[in-house]
Amino acid sequence: MAALRVMIRGEVLILEVIAAPYFATNCWIFAPTKNSECFIVDPGMANPNLVAAIKTVLNKHNLKPIATLVTHGHLDHTFSVRPFADEYGVPTLIHTADRKLLSDPYRALNVGGESQQIMAALGVTKFEEPAVVREVIDGEQVQLAGFDIIVGHAPGHTAGSAIFTVNGEFLISGDVLFAGAIGRTDLPTGSPSAMRTSLISKILPLNGELIVLPGHGPQTTIARERSNNPYLQEEFLHSKPGRGE
Repeated sequence: MAALRVMIRGEVLILEVIAAPYFATNCWIFAPTKNSECFIVDPGMANPNLVAAIKTVLNKHNLKPIATLVTHGHLDHTFSVRPFADEYGVPTLIHTADRKLLSDPYRALNVGGESQQIMAALGVTKFEEPAVVREVIDGEQVQLAGFDIIVGHAPGHTAGSAIFTVNGEFLISGDVLFAGAIGRTDLPTGSPSAMRTSLISKILPLNGELIVLPGHGPQTTIARERSNNPYLQEEFLHSKPGRGE
């Protein structure tokens, strides 16, 4: 069973996270209150998928999902997108540049890598995008389940990596920013120089009080990362990317 953590602020917010069994990808679930609509973020990899674990959380709070938000097209973040969409009939939102990865995730993964090995072990040979996919772009404003969401295109981890600011209070950072680290840039469609540009132009200017909800690992804040994350310091941001970075 995936680990669950719940954060409830009075009666105005339900925020839960399910860590997927493979790669411990965080699947965030946002709802304004119990008995309401909600959206989910990055339903990751489980056997056979993460739908049952998500359904447990939805049933606990009597939530109705209306959309899936995807931070980028890597398989550990998208594996359960199609089965979840099939189960609940919801659209999937993803940046334009990564949409192709929904049906062909190996375009952004190393041939024979760990994800491909896991797929072989699970007997998964075919991928299809959900019935309804909505592409989002940089600066777009989206409303989901009563939340105001601003899209930020932040390439580097993948060409279509995106971050999402929610109600000016939370940052869904995907694999752009972690607590004390950033996402790798050495996989296909990744770019060390693009990552540096994204960190400088998209992450550093953000409000320090934003609570960061990353694709892996614990939550943090922009202020904490600005002060302590080695990848947000001048020495790294203005350095020349190293080989294999």
